[in-house]
Amino acid sequence: MNGHLEAPEQRDQRPDQELTGSWGHGPRSTLDRAEAMAPPPPPLAASTPLLHGEFGSYPARGPRFALTLTSQALHIQRLRPKPDARPRGGLVPLAEVSGCCTLRSRSPSDSAAYFCIYTYPRGRRGGRRRATRTFRADGAATYEENRAEAQRWATALTCLLRGLPLPGDGEITPELLPRPPRLLLLVNPFGGRGLAWQWCKNHVLPMISEAGLSFNLIQTERQNHARELVQGLSLSEWDGIVTVSGDGLLYEVLNGLLDRPDWEEAVKMPVGILPCGSGNALAGAVNQHGGFEPALGLDLLLNCSLLLCRGGGHPLDLLSVTLASGSRCFSFLSVAWGFVSDVDIQSERFRALGSARFTLGTVLGLASLHTYRGRLSYLPATMEPASPTPAHGLPRAKSELTLTPDPAPPMAHSPLHRSVSDLPLPLPQPSLASPGSPEPLPNLSLNGGCPELARDWGGAGDAPLSPDPPLSSPPGSPRAALVSPIAQGPPIIPQFSRLPPPIHDTPVAVSTYGPPDHLLPPLGTPLPPDWVTLEEDFVLMLAISPSHLGADLVAAPHARFDDGLVHLCWVRSGISRATLLRLFLAMERGSHFSLGCPQLGYAAARAFRLEPLTPRGVLTVDGEQVEYGPLQAQLHPGLGTLLTGPPGCPGREP
Repeated sequence: MNGHLEAPEQRDQRPDQELTGSWGHGPRSTLDRAEAMAPPPPPLAASTPLLHGEFGSYPARGPRFALTLTSQALHIQRLRPKPDARPRGGLVPLAEVSGCCTLRSRSPSDSAAYFCIYTYPRGRRGGRRRATRTFRADGAATYEENRAEAQRWATALTCLLRGLPLPGDGEITPELLPRPPRLLLLVNPFGGRGLAWQWCKNHVLPMISEAGLSFNLIQTERQNHARELVQGLSLSEWDGIVTVSGDGLLYEVLNGLLDRPDWEEAVKMPVGILPCGSGNALAGAVNQHGGFEPALGLDLLLNCSLLLCRGGGHPLDLLSVTLASGSRCFSFLSVAWGFVSDVDIQSERFRALGSARFTLGTVLGLASLHTYRGRLSYLPATMEPASPTPAHGLPRAKSELTLTPDPAPPMAHSPLHRSVSDLPLPLPQPSLASPGSPEPLPNLSLNGGCPELARDWGGAGDAPLSPDPPLSSPPGSPRAALVSPIAQGPPIIPQFSRLPPPIHDTPVAVSTYGPPDHLLPPLGTPLPPDWVTLEEDFVLMLAISPSHLGADLVAAPHARFDDGLVHLCWVRSGISRATLLRLFLAMERGSHFSLGCPQLGYAAARAFRLEPLTPRGVLTVDGEQVEYGPLQAQLHPGLGTLLTGPPGCPGREP
């Protein structure tokens, strides 16, 4: 085997390159943050070979392959017994790869090392299915030399997946990789018709473990539980907080971060969303940002999980909403009044239907269409919006912090209920561990493949494979003595105390901290002369920040996560039910503004005030019902950081 690194000869410069962080690039000092905001180096040309070599296959009697790694894909060509004229499966786009690892045979006489990649290609019917590709590094006489070559390939691939720079001198060693990123996963077990925990266990946890990410998972037990957790969390121990649910759980997390005395630092914590709820609007926008085709259900979850594995943060605009009582909450999605909020809240009783509840709610809403008298005022955006805030680098701990400090402050850890972990946290419940832990879980298939490989591909004479220590583990660490966490048999779910029923009538909590709203006069006082005011009979009014109102509803097709704008859409009275239905059907493609509907209005704004003049109605913030009455809101550009993965090319998918 003659693997070698080829020096890049040409680099492409993209003038519109986005500023995004990556896993492992999360400095916390002021100087490091300034460096993280500097533009990243230009990307390698997609066709530039980075590594090339010859590998065998597993089992050993299989064909031999020539592998070529570029910045965009792994190219596989069969060499023996007969070269491929038109190779099938010979191109593995990195956008379909969750991670990789190195393996060794359990047979002491086998001097080869093994390089395994985990992929999620699309099947003929469009859905993604997990597949592993394992290659045998056997060009050297000793295991140590073969292992070094397998680790070189695994390190290079991991660097490409995580957006880490590769050295140009050919020295690629595991020392290039920082420690595994630490994620706090919050799961709403009631999300997605009760499928959230099952999907998380069967799909999310295996994928993030394949990517080499460390995690601690908590199942929320009641409304506002996630908010309480993040309010008392020691944030320096984490590189990101990811919700596995619908949009409501992320609403709690962001408002919890902004309701801390240290909110200015807390809000920089990267947050992510893996869609397992009935409302997955932000996940739909993340999916589009990653360049994937529109997706729903499990396909959307797998797309967003792949993007999460790649890392990469993007500034996220947040909307500060002041309610009639004077309290504030923060929105990442939308403020709605009229038809949209009516459907959202009235369809709650159909939650067991999942996302189909909105379809049924829309039909019922059209049958009893209402109009609402109100006054909408807004501060128009300037002709050229302010430049987006530079991307926050993903925060990283100042040092390799011990998660169980001695002595521990009384509130160093908020209570972790219904927990699953691969980190040595002091958990009050029996914990599950994934492959990075000193005590790996023998029952949950998390790092995919060793017995799978032996069962699916190995013959009678092929010894099963076991994983090498994680590439980013420092020598001599407890993780270096890893044994295989994979076992045959069904996974065992930990025994938890009985889960209380969900609470739907708890009032939405509000924030007392956060940035000042310098564009907003107090509610009830006159507005400045540069504001525009409309007093109309409305069918609906929607203020939205990202592009999507639902996973398959593109309300503001030109919106971006950090465009510094709140997009105001309204529909005046006089529209027929058939035309309103056509608007929502066109919204699935983002083409509703091209219908030429005279009742449909739009404005880009920096702040707005809504004064309902109808005594009854429903107001929602990010799908959560709030007190009815006048409200006003101001956009704070780039206040948060969203884990989006690398940007893709819209309309194109591997």
